[in-house]
Amino acid sequence: MPDATQLLVEGRSALRDGDGPRARRAFEAALLDDPSGEVLEGLGQAAYLELDLDTVIERWHQAYAAYRSAGLGAAAARVARKVASVHGTYVGDWAVASGWLARAKDLLGGVDATAERGWVALTTGMFEGDRERKHALLEQALVVAGEVRDLELRFAAQAYYGASLVHAGRVEEGMLRLDEALAAVAGGEVDDQVVIEEIFCQMFSACEHAHDLARADQWIRVGEQVAQRRCLPGVEAYCRTHYGGLLTAAGRWPEAEEALTEGVRLWALGKRNLRNGALARLAELRVRQGRLAEAAELLAELPLTDECARPLAALRLAEGRLAEAQETLERCLAGMTAGGVETVPLLALLVDAQLAARDTDGAGRTVEALIACLGSLPSPYLRASVALARGRVAVASDREDPRPYLREALEGFVEAQYPLETAHCRLQLALASSGDRPEVALVEARSAYDAYERLRAARHVDAAAALLRTLGVKVASAPAGGGLLTRREVEVLDLLGQGLSNPEIATRLFISRKTVEHHVGNVLAKLGLRSRAEAAAYSAREKQATR
Repeated sequence: MPDATQLLVEGRSALRDGDGPRARRAFEAALLDDPSGEVLEGLGQAAYLELDLDTVIERWHQAYAAYRSAGLGAAAARVARKVASVHGTYVGDWAVASGWLARAKDLLGGVDATAERGWVALTTGMFEGDRERKHALLEQALVVAGEVRDLELRFAAQAYYGASLVHAGRVEEGMLRLDEALAAVAGGEVDDQVVIEEIFCQMFSACEHAHDLARADQWIRVGEQVAQRRCLPGVEAYCRTHYGGLLTAAGRWPEAEEALTEGVRLWALGKRNLRNGALARLAELRVRQGRLAEAAELLAELPLTDECARPLAALRLAEGRLAEAQETLERCLAGMTAGGVETVPLLALLVDAQLAARDTDGAGRTVEALIACLGSLPSPYLRASVALARGRVAVASDREDPRPYLREALEGFVEAQYPLETAHCRLQLALASSGDRPEVALVEARSAYDAYERLRAARHVDAAAALLRTLGVKVASAPAGGGLLTRREVEVLDLLGQGLSNPEIATRLFISRKTVEHHVGNVLAKLGLRSRAEAAAYSAREKQATR
């Protein structure tokens, strides 16, 4: 039988290959003769690959104690820093994370210059709320990485720094840092699976924040290849969550549904609080699809956070609960820095809620807050969002010509490749032109109608159809998502009408549960229905009508 040293080597090799079960077996065998911090830390790493966070924390607690008993302060500090990261980022226990990070700092007080100082600076910077102090800590980590030639520290710090720069409005500078860090991962210069996950997370978070779909489209392929090669489900979960949010906004809803449902599934395996982010994005997709009951179910279990505020407010707005929508947005905005990039989507939605409530004065004040953000808006999408809000208020108030703003918004959304918002601009241009340029209004309204139909955005199809009818064009009311059901979708609808669950439908039709979910989503979207209950009722009505 191999000795403990050989088993330790075998376990580390398995970790590099992304083989959690093989790594666990090797480290467990080594533990029989060598209950050292190295072996226990390896067991924690193996559990991480298997998304078993309870075991990760337990084993790393044991590793910390073993390193402390052996007088290995730097190693104990490393484990304390990793425990802090898991508690803060994944579990959401920020007080516990703060305590472990304090232990890591204290242990390094009497240790000579080491890479761990850089890692502690990086971890502290991750949780630092003040942007200036965050950047100082990340720069400190980069300096240490250069001094000790630690490539993993360098690229991890570079990724966090790049993402922070993007969130601060320095998009081009930040994205260049992130591109280099991802290239290092793809080139095999980063070995630690936790670091690989963090780098991908920062890239896709930055892409979603900057609405940079083109860059995300390129890096998602690399992320999937790395995740499959190294067996890293966390990479897939990070990528799919943020990428799904981008796909939702870009109108690529079938792809978004696939990405987000898989992200929810992967996060659920590890019982991570990051699952909430995937659920919030899936809820926003459901609102856009008009499946409001499902969106409400998803949001019911989530706390009110920055990620949840927008889909919750959008749901309330779609339901006509205007005061609640405004309250949700105002509460969330109250905790944000005025003029920050992150406030723009919430302020733009607040304008929609205020206009729906016919509060044009309030909407005008919100537009002023949006205009104050213009200096820090780097992306065409965000600048277009401000222009659309200004145009909508101008349409509602009739105090100035809205068309210059709406054309600016249209150009921005086209450049950013966001079809739903592009259609919104065309509909508003149609409204603005209906009085003096009816031929222009007709073209824009028809373009909006066609775009909404392609997206199967039933609620918006109705609005465009209503405007077309005022312009003298006969269109069917509530075209219900534009498209006949396929043979398989008809079968699924019939089984929904019989009250069958997704697993029961999968068994009856000899297809996977994931395929059933896909078909159910298509049925609801094509028929303009909001829930399985509505689908069952629809099926019953259709059967009754054909008797």
